[in-house]
Amino acid sequence: MKESKIEVNFDKKRELEQVLGADQVSYCYQCGACVGDCPSARFYEGFNPREIMLKALIGDFDEFLEPDSIIWKCSNCYNCYERCPQDVRPVEVIIALKNLASQNKTSPKEILEITKRIKETGYSVPLVSTTNRMREEMGLPPLKKIDTSELQEILKPETKANKK
Repeated sequence: MKESKIEVNFDKKRELEQVLGADQVSYCYQCGACVGDCPSARFYEGFNPREIMLKALIGDFDEFLEPDSIIWKCSNCYNCYERCPQDVRPVEVIIALKNLASQNKTSPKEILEITKRIKETGYSVPLVSTTNRMREEMGLPPLKKIDTSELQEILKPETKANKK
């Protein structure tokens, strides 16, 4: 029987650990508690938080930085966060991987569209006249225009001038 070697890419692992939420990844001991109550694992073939954590743990996560990556199937329910006996917070590691994908501009097209819409309008869904008409029929006030200037300032691309 041929033995397979697992090699850890420490540079990639350190890169991930620098992203907010992924600093606990080294404490994962692959118990599988994150899978037990995961709705995404139940409903999406191929989604397995334990496997995602293993690849993050060894620094072999480039496949998760692609637009069609399975990480985008995570519902961010935080069940794995609550179940993890090591307080690794698998959902936050997955969010960190999503953030890396966003930094690399490899998020799915739909995510990029929603992000753009939030930045421009403050809303994640397109506002159409029907929305306010339906709100009026239900006795709700119309949705207000949101001042997004602070949001746009926060989301400005980082430059040497504003990097302090």
